[in-house]
Amino acid sequence: MRIRWMSTAMVGVCVLVGTLSITVGCTPVRSSVREAGAARVLVIVTSPTMEEAIVQLGRVFEASHPDVRVQLSVDTSLDLRRTVAAMENRGRSFIGSGPIHLVVPGGDEVITRMEQKYYLLPEAKALYATERLVLVVPESLSEAPESFEALATMPDVRIAIADQKTRLGVETSRLLSALGIDGAERARIDLANDQAGILDHLLSGQADVGIMFGQDAVRAQQRVRVVVAAPTGLYRPIPHSIAMERYCPDRPLCEEFLRFVTSPDGQSVLKRLGYGPGKPPESMVRVSIP
Repeated sequence: MRIRWMSTAMVGVCVLVGTLSITVGCTPVRSSVREAGAARVLVIVTSPTMEEAIVQLGRVFEASHPDVRVQLSVDTSLDLRRTVAAMENRGRSFIGSGPIHLVVPGGDEVITRMEQKYYLLPEAKALYATERLVLVVPESLSEAPESFEALATMPDVRIAIADQKTRLGVETSRLLSALGIDGAERARIDLANDQAGILDHLLSGQADVGIMFGQDAVRAQQRVRVVVAAPTGLYRPIPHSIAMERYCPDRPLCEEFLRFVTSPDGQSVLKRLGYGPGKPPESMVRVSIP
C-alpha cells in the first residue's frame, strides 16, 4: 500500500509515503501520462477531518485494484477551493504537474459551492458516509441506558453534550428536544466545549453518559464504549460526499472508486470507523471534456 500526503500550497510537493515505515521526501507529482505497464494513479484531495476515512478506503481499493496507486492531498476546505479555482484558471486542475481526480472536503457545503462554479461535475458524485450521533459511556461502567428512549426516562442520568456553537452541539440539541429532554430536564445536562471535553467529563465522573459523533467515539474506544446509535429521524445526520473534478483525466477509474465507496466493501470500512451509511450514486453520466 502506498499513499502520498501532499501540500497543495507548494509547486514542489512534499510527500509522505505511507508504507510499513514512514519516510519523508520532497518531489513533484508526476503527470497523468504513464508508460505501458505503469500503475494508474488516483489523486484524491481531501480535508484533515476525512483523511483517516479516505486512507482506509484507499488501502482497500488498492488491494482489489493492484494496478492502481492512490495518492492523497490533504488540505483545508478553504485552501482546497482556492487551489482548484487557481488551477481551473490555468485551463486544467493540477497539483504541481499532476492531475486531481476526486475531491472529498470536510462538508457537503463545499461541494455545493464548487459545483456552482463548475469545478466539480454535479452528476458524478456519491454520498459515501454520514456522521451519526451515538451514546457513549465509560468503558468501566457496567449498567447503562439501552437506548436513547430509555435515557429520556432516566432523570438521574447526567448527560455530557457539546456546546451548540459546534456541529455536534447543534445536532445533539435537536436530538434532545425530540426526546423531550428540555426545560426542567436540562438540569441533568453537563455542557462541554467539544467532543474532547465530553470525554474528560465522562472519565472524571462529572457525567454518566455522553453524546458524540460515531467516528470520534471509535477513536476513543479504549476509554469509552458505544451503547447505541441515535435514531436518524430525531436529528439530521451530517452527509459527506465525494465528487469528480471537472477535468478528471481518468473518468472510468474515478467512477469505479465512486461505486466502491458505496459498495458493501467500502461501507464496511466506514462502519468500522464509526460512520453511518452512504447512498450509491443514482447514475454515472459521462461528460465529454471540451
